[in-house]
Amino acid sequence: MSTPQPTHPAPLRFAYWVPNVSGGLVVSTLPQRTDHTPRYNVDTARAAEAAGFDYALTQVRYAASYGADEQHESTSFSLALLLATERLKVIAAVHPYFWQPTVLAKWAATAQSLTGGRLALNVVSGWFKDEAVSLGATWLEHGERYRQSEEFIDVLRGAWTTDDFTYRGDFFRTRGLTFRPQPDVLPEIFQGGNSTDARHMAGRVSDWYFMNGSTPEGVAEQVAQVGGYAAAAGRRVRFGLNGFAVVRDSAAAARQVVEDVVAHADVEKVEGFREAVRQAGRSSADGTGMWSDSTFRDLVQYNDGFRTGLVGTPEQVARRALAYKLVGVDLLLLGFLHVREEVEAFGREVIPLVRELEAEAAGVADPVAHLDLSEELAGVLAPTG
Repeated sequence: MSTPQPTHPAPLRFAYWVPNVSGGLVVSTLPQRTDHTPRYNVDTARAAEAAGFDYALTQVRYAASYGADEQHESTSFSLALLLATERLKVIAAVHPYFWQPTVLAKWAATAQSLTGGRLALNVVSGWFKDEAVSLGATWLEHGERYRQSEEFIDVLRGAWTTDDFTYRGDFFRTRGLTFRPQPDVLPEIFQGGNSTDARHMAGRVSDWYFMNGSTPEGVAEQVAQVGGYAAAAGRRVRFGLNGFAVVRDSAAAARQVVEDVVAHADVEKVEGFREAVRQAGRSSADGTGMWSDSTFRDLVQYNDGFRTGLVGTPEQVARRALAYKLVGVDLLLLGFLHVREEVEAFGREVIPLVRELEAEAAGVADPVAHLDLSEELAGVLAPTG
């Protein structure tokens, strides 16, 4: 692998998972000072904005999963958070098989007018067949779902930018469509997925590619591949990485929190989720779907967040965050145990240290050596000799 390059001139951005589902962000019975109510989430969004977070991601789920018994719908919840804040961008997750893209495009254009252009969309090609079928959607095979998502994004952008827009796809069609007003700021399009289909799609059409929790070497591989697909299409994709952050006064205390979360895992719910995503992970043609190699421990935090290793003191977590930036991460999407209070603490204790490290690394030919990050990036560094 190649040696990481100097940091991007843009600062590393931070996002947090909106707890709009019950049970918090881990499938564990360990007590959590987190609430899925609208009031708690409005307060958390305002706290995150004040703490220096750039984005919030509202989860999409209709039927119970991830161990949650209750959940709020993502687009309406996202709009509420946007209207309660001034700077924070909110990413509403949506499934293409539950929406006509023209209807969502109109809703999004109105949301942009209401919020000063701060809405973004996470287009989720989906894995939860039982949910889709129970709500009456047609369930497609893995590769077809990604083709559907790509058409969905084409129609969104066409409706936002083109008068007399006509589109003839395999899944969606329009005829002579003109929207007024069209948004002055187009919503950024995010997507996730680990499969080959997902990576090719990101290179062709998405603004951002979300990665499940991973090591620096795993991230570097995805950044290189998806970035290559985008470059071949004359585009640039930005990269977001999921992580579960546990910041405490000592590394031992932080690690113990993770062990406590896992020790109190709700085994029945984790195993149920594990069985569902095992099928999803193997449904791609080459078996590279999300969660294809996730262990029970990984799935206690349902987007492999423990794998990212953002566990330790503020200094340790800040250095690891900077290491991920060096291998191409533009945004860290973070989960927390006690969301509001830990969002505030992260903004107070970690983000300023990241900014200091970024400033120290700016213009340095070898930031890994300069900041002594060789241990954090040992699996990425090119062999010598």
